[in-house]
Amino acid sequence: MKASTTESLDIAAIRSDFPILQREVNETPLVYLDNAATSQTPEPVVETIADYYRHTNSNVERGIHQLSQEASIAYEEAHDRVAEFIGATGGREEVIFTKNTTESINIVAAAWGLEALGPGDEIVTTQMEHHSSLVTFQQLAERTGATIKFVEIDDEGYLDMDHARECITDDTKLVSVVHASNTLGTINPVAEISEIAHNHGALVLVDGAQSAPHQPIDVEAIDADFFAFSGHKMCGPTGIGVLYGKRELLESMQPYLYGGGMVRKVTYEETTFEELPWKFEAGTPVIAQGIALAKACDYLDAIGMDRIEAHGQELAAYAHDRLSSFDDIEIYGPPADDRAGLVSFNVDGVHAHDLSSIVNDHGVAIRAGDHCTQPLHDTLGIAASARASFYLYNTREEVDVLIEAIDDARQLFA
Repeated sequence: MKASTTESLDIAAIRSDFPILQREVNETPLVYLDNAATSQTPEPVVETIADYYRHTNSNVERGIHQLSQEASIAYEEAHDRVAEFIGATGGREEVIFTKNTTESINIVAAAWGLEALGPGDEIVTTQMEHHSSLVTFQQLAERTGATIKFVEIDDEGYLDMDHARECITDDTKLVSVVHASNTLGTINPVAEISEIAHNHGALVLVDGAQSAPHQPIDVEAIDADFFAFSGHKMCGPTGIGVLYGKRELLESMQPYLYGGGMVRKVTYEETTFEELPWKFEAGTPVIAQGIALAKACDYLDAIGMDRIEAHGQELAAYAHDRLSSFDDIEIYGPPADDRAGLVSFNVDGVHAHDLSSIVNDHGVAIRAGDHCTQPLHDTLGIAASARASFYLYNTREEVDVLIEAIDDARQLFA
């Protein structure tokens, strides 16, 4: 459903927080429409990182001195802030800091899946999954003897929920589903999928890489057993990801990595692991990145996630409508008024890579390729697609610049 808002974003004020948006590319103003890959980082987040290194830089949890104490408190509180951002009332114990969504998913596969799965068990996922989950669970199935099944999509890019109900059976042990497709823009009914899975005794992992930056998240309302996302797509720094897990599941799982920081007592004979979440954060963790991610949560919440969602969907709908005016452009995914804030498309006779290069000459940054969804592109019958993805600082005028650049490419290849 399309989000509603009673107040438009103050785009000028927001853009002033992102100096990079003032730069030029090829002697023209930058139009950054590659937010599904990585968002830009606002000054308050950049300053948080700089402030940490200028004033507090120290390792955490193992020091008695002042700097270590300050860094430890800030790092612990960052877990609490992220838990609040996603509606995890269990607090820091349910929030593991990783380096990205991919690592978060791999933790589930290795720390839970290798122990829990065996021959005869099933993993159910979908045709629109990102390689970060598809490849991971494909490999998990091969190693454990489990079977992997894919819920199909329909002609509009929605999940076939009747097929989902057929795929999820009493043999299903895990359902992994992307919350919002990074290629189609489809927003999946993850709460409904969780209910179906749990009725069969299966766990649910939700890939929230494209949803956490753009819409309000409540992991408990979704009833996700695991929820994974990245900081660099939501105004945070690179090198920080999050794995949310229900406490009882995380407590039952073995650590993913071993070493310093995740142990309570070590002898030559045995080791006792730390409490959550630290038993999954071996070695020196992502301290500055975690603290900065908490600041990104503050930044987004101050603007309002409902308003951010509505703005992204409005721009995607506008871009969809403008692209639809060309009879030689094919758009993939749901209708204009029912999608996340991105549009993937192809121009007849113009390879997506060529299109991206030409619009770059106009200062416009879009993504071209398979977007880490090669099997989905095979299903669509295409080798690649171009993708414009929007965020809180983008404008309708920037969409117009994109359309003009695309039209120039059309004329060049006509």
